[in-house]
Amino acid sequence: MGDWRTDPTYAMCRALADGADLASFAGGPFDIRAVVAAIDPGTFDGSVLDALPWANFPDGEMAREAVHLLHTGDGCAHNAMRRLFGMCAEGSRAAVALAVPVLIRIATDPCHPHRADALAAPARARYFCAASRDDFLLHRSGPHRDAPDGYDDYGVEVTGYPAGWSVAAARAAIAAGTPLLLPLLDDSDPAMRIGASYALATAADPGHTVGGSFATRFAKERDPMTLAALVLATAETTRAHPHRPATAWIRELGQDPAQAPEVRLAAAIGWLCLTDEPVPDALHTTVGALATEERARAMDALPWMAAAGGNEPGLLRCVHRMLHPEAPEPYSDDPWAPLP
Repeated sequence: MGDWRTDPTYAMCRALADGADLASFAGGPFDIRAVVAAIDPGTFDGSVLDALPWANFPDGEMAREAVHLLHTGDGCAHNAMRRLFGMCAEGSRAAVALAVPVLIRIATDPCHPHRADALAAPARARYFCAASRDDFLLHRSGPHRDAPDGYDDYGVEVTGYPAGWSVAAARAAIAAGTPLLLPLLDDSDPAMRIGASYALATAADPGHTVGGSFATRFAKERDPMTLAALVLATAETTRAHPHRPATAWIRELGQDPAQAPEVRLAAAIGWLCLTDEPVPDALHTTVGALATEERARAMDALPWMAAAGGNEPGLLRCVHRMLHPEAPEPYSDDPWAPLP
């Protein structure tokens, strides 16, 4: 594998670092948004994968190899998805965004052995260990209005590539693939239903169609963890596209003792992210009683919680950051920090 600095996009990143106008590269061959938008939504085969302009983006060859393994269903396919996920975690997600249309089609193939893995798409940024009311479930659907240079608050990736372009491309691909992904909410495998909720929560939904589908599935769902996933997905899409009925519904779920504990906890966390109201005493009591260590570790099966956790279960990190923001961290991400 070659040095990413030999990729053609590096010249663009270097020019941007030297003060070039980001808008001058918009719509060109190194704009991942334009490249992904032009991908034919038809069936993918090996020749189509090879024809995609992987080399135009940092670490593109690594992404191409991983997607090829996933597409063929090779025995190493699970590790290939972990490789793509690792690229995103390390701040090099442009080439992974190019893979999203392929990953969607892998996920919708009922015969593919690794279809559930394919739904961990790179459509979120700055969300690892993000667990505060301000940051959890937050994403932007467009450039920040206070970014005069064309960047949004995602800034740049480790390679210098505009991170907001990568995230926007991935979300646009998921929005385009929504008709393919929505049926997965009714898949027989709970892991697929959770994964579909996670992916669809990042799709543009100004008409609340996706949010409505989450509510429809919730009414039929019986698996507590999948129900919790649908609540978090509804909260995420509602944060991007405010919808008062959805916010009220989430609050009611958190107050309903007939709901499963996982649902009430997801609803409490989701509601806190949708409002700046003070935390009610009743919510403190509910979360304190339900958020046990054992339940928190089980809820790390939800990708939102797994990403939020860091060195502790994601639910507990959310509880600490949202309900007790003034308290010191019970865990530290600093390996040199003294033990409590």
